[in-house]
Amino acid sequence: MPSIDITRQHAVSLEEARAIVDELAASMRERFGVDCAWQGNTMSFRRSGVNGAIEVGKDRVRVHAGLGFLLLPLKATIEDEIRRHLDAHFG
Repeated sequence: MPSIDITRQHAVSLEEARAIVDELAASMRERFGVDCAWQGNTMSFRRSGVNGAIEVGKDRVRVHAGLGFLLLPLKATIEDEIRRHLDAHFG
């Protein structure tokens, strides 16, 4: 299964970082029908063709996602979108 793994350092508080990830989750739910749930400081997400997690640490955020083969042609586009969001909020 193809995967995406992106890590960004950040200089915001853990609470602020979680709030930013909450905003991203709301957008993912609305745009793509993704189910999201927090467990500790990790937000898991899932929908048909993709599953993964966003780990929020005190100085970094890591996004890891496994893509189904039908989404493989969109991998670069998905990675670019994740990078843009992380850079806009944590860069």
